[in-house]
Parts: sequence; structure tokens; C-alpha cells
Amino acid sequence: MANRAFAATKSVSSDEVERQWYVVDAEDLVLGRLATRIATVLRGKHKPSFTPHSDTGDHVIVVNADKVQLTGRKREQKTYHRHSGYMGSIKSVTADQLLASAHSDRVVRSAVRGMLPKNTLGRQMLSKLRVYAGPDHPHASQKPEELPNV
Repeated sequence: MANRAFAATKSVSSDEVERQWYVVDAEDLVLGRLATRIATVLRGKHKPSFTPHSDTGDHVIVVNADKVQLTGRKREQKTYHRHSGYMGSIKSVTADQLLASAHSDRVVRSAVRGMLPKNTLGRQMLSKLRVYAGPDHPHASQKPEELPNV
């Protein structure tokens, strides 16, 4: 075989990553499009140093999660389920009821969670997501930037 020089692929570990903080105002944004953009940033696919098997993503803060838009009739038809672990204790609620309740951040969190890997790495990425129903957040000291292309 001929002598060839191969460029080694650089694999970045989680310790070597410079993490940034981004803030997103979810007011009047479509839920699915917003969730795909957030999942991309949490995963780190927007960086040239993306490594599939390590957490290379950034932190994302979502404000005004209760003002997110759902297209079509999803506001009335989409249901969210939770279960306490006891028999017969599954609770169902529509997206409209959930957005009107005190737990309106669960709509955005659930949409993003469904777009991340279903393993330990995905749960680690989800821990870098902060969702707030109102316009205020307590992360001003991290100096978050506006997330581009949302």
C-alpha cells in the first residue's frame, strides 16, 4: 500500500469545550421550530468541534415560554401525560391547559427533550436548558447573548 498521510480527526471531550450562554425570547415563536434550534445548540451541532459522543453544547435560557405559539389545532388537541408511578394515576392535560397553568415551561421543555438523544448524554444536555414562563431570568451574571437564527 502506498504511503499516505491521513489527517487525524480531532475528538473533543466535554472538559475542553468553551460553553456560551444564549437567551431566547419565545414570544410568538412556533414551538417546533424553536425546539429544533434549541436542541441543536444544546447538542453542540452548531460548532465545528461537534463530537457525537460527548457533550459539546452551550447553555440556553428560554423566557416567555407561556407565550409560545402552536400551529393548527394543537393547542386544543395535543395532550401531555404524567404518571406518579402508582397504578391508575396517569394524568392528561391539553397544551392549552398546560400553557395556562403555573407549569407552562413544561411545553417547551418537553418539545426539546424529545429532540435530544434518549440516553445519559441527552439528560446531561437537557440540564443546560433553563425555561422561564415570564420575561425575567436570574442568569444575568453569565452575560447571555441573543441566540441567532431563531
